[in-house]
Amino acid sequence: MNMLSRQLAEARADHTTLASLPNELIPADASAAYAIQHELLALRGARIGGWKIGAKSAEGAIQGAPLPLTDLHADGARLPRARYKPLGLELEIALRFNRRFEPAEDAYHEVEVLDAIDSMAATIEIVASRFEQWPNVDKLAQLADLQNHGALIVGEFVKYGRDFPFVAPTLAFTFEGRDVMKAAPSNPCGDPRRLLTWLVNHCTQHRGIAVTPDMIVTTGSYTGMFFPQEAGTARGHIEGLAPISVTLE
Repeated sequence: MNMLSRQLAEARADHTTLASLPNELIPADASAAYAIQHELLALRGARIGGWKIGAKSAEGAIQGAPLPLTDLHADGARLPRARYKPLGLELEIALRFNRRFEPAEDAYHEVEVLDAIDSMAATIEIVASRFEQWPNVDKLAQLADLQNHGALIVGEFVKYGRDFPFVAPTLAFTFEGRDVMKAAPSNPCGDPRRLLTWLVNHCTQHRGIAVTPDMIVTTGSYTGMFFPQEAGTARGHIEGLAPISVTLE
């Protein structure tokens, strides 16, 4: 078991941060970081409730992380601010499938994956880190730390529509009634559906994990990251989806 896995698991359990990251604990590569993600969940006895996936550009490399089921919350959740550091908020879209993708010898084709999209919902991700020096932390260490995941608030799912404007949806994001959008809404990865085939094959080919209809796949921020400085309620509304909110106490 990797020492960083243990330290991250303990920090998550205690809602604390690690003061430093010795060079010898930095994952050697992405494969090592992904292994640490799953060791971390195993140490916490956590079931996978979903995944977060994203990319920095429309052609950029895709990354992801499993989300512990205990970190998923329903719309309207009330959560303690002190549990999350530094506490950033992002408005996203999540998708679910209508079938299981089992580990298989051959990779799944994009057409097969996209045909299996069943439903979609708005989500608010709480971004947090177990590293005191975040964001000035090695990118592979951040990947090992479930890609800076704190919690995911999940809205009501509606039937998936192929014609939904995933590249540029109409949306609003507020905190205590104040608009916290800094630019026109966009997801840096472009159309987030392009991330799904990577996820299915990452799980089934490289991790030996099935992707199931109950897993919630959140696909990256349309709003950038907002850092609230006080308690209050964040509300998001993406046209065509049910509204979503979370209260930080």
